[in-house]
Amino acid sequence: MSMSTEAVPGEPRLNRFEQMCYAREILRIEGHAVVDLARRLSDDFCRAVDRILDCRGSILVTGMGKAGLVGQKITATLASTGTSSHFIHPAEAVHGDLGRVRENDVVLALSFSGETDEMTRLLPPLAAMRVPIIAITATSDSTLGRAADIVLVLGPLREACCLGLAPSTSTTAMLALGDALALVASRMRDFGHADFARYHPGGSLGRKLAMVDELMRPLTACRVARQCQTVRQVIVQVSRPGRRTGAIMLVDAHGQLTGLFTDSDLARILEEKQDAALDMPIAQVMTKQPVTTTPETRLVHAIETLAAKKISELPVVDAAGVPVGILDVTDIVGLGARVDETSGGCTLHDGDRPTETIPFRTVEAT
Repeated sequence: MSMSTEAVPGEPRLNRFEQMCYAREILRIEGHAVVDLARRLSDDFCRAVDRILDCRGSILVTGMGKAGLVGQKITATLASTGTSSHFIHPAEAVHGDLGRVRENDVVLALSFSGETDEMTRLLPPLAAMRVPIIAITATSDSTLGRAADIVLVLGPLREACCLGLAPSTSTTAMLALGDALALVASRMRDFGHADFARYHPGGSLGRKLAMVDELMRPLTACRVARQCQTVRQVIVQVSRPGRRTGAIMLVDAHGQLTGLFTDSDLARILEEKQDAALDMPIAQVMTKQPVTTTPETRLVHAIETLAAKKISELPVVDAAGVPVGILDVTDIVGLGARVDETSGGCTLHDGDRPTETIPFRTVEAT
């Protein structure tokens, strides 16, 4: 589909239908380029992965202009998935930043033409330092391609820009190929959830990958009582200063969790004027066999349990069923979640993006 770039005075260049057609054409061009690149992958890709895995220093990613911006994203992906990496601006490199390069590093150089002046000026000093180069470029016959130890060829690509000039298809293909390098190397390293959590402690990712014991209230901050005591005795004896949880964990003579008594349970007794219930053993009015979790459970799974069971407190027990803490929905709110008054729940947010919604309800047994 070909669109005229000549504007008519007083009229938009493209009507809404033409805008949609052009947008779909851009996506098709870039998508087809990535699919074709996948079909044309050669053993050079595996050689590049091996070189990354064998690197005893860092992967130094470099590129100029739009390729440099893509390189910065590839650098971040490598670093966050287990491969030490840094970005070096090619123009800054020839003005002193080459001092960052060490002989055990590997350079990943991005240039579609392979002839960008700032990039080609880097090649002689890198050769003198005997630093291996992996190049992502259009052809192995370019200056960059000839200087590289391994060339990942993008091939001839049609830029999606209507002028055929603005880097679009080429940068999309570079980014996809860089992701492939980073993620295959990560899988080869057996990079797992625990590794990912270590490198992503902040934001919603950090919260989801954290373990329950990192967020739960420890037993010393929880209200715990014997199930043989009366409701009145429990309420009087287990009061604690500061922000308290909305539930009391009940245990038997062996210290194992047998039930939960919430503030909602107490409110129900008082609203229904069941004064006699206050002097009954709390075991008769508690929620028996409450839903629980373990300290080693990932927070994301605990949040899913809170949401699925429509509960606000989740006791945390050890392998013997003895309580070691409690996960309270108000603590999750304290991590940056926002209370939604219309739905009666809270939503975890990463910036302005909602990630999990948890309704506030009374405790529910399994």
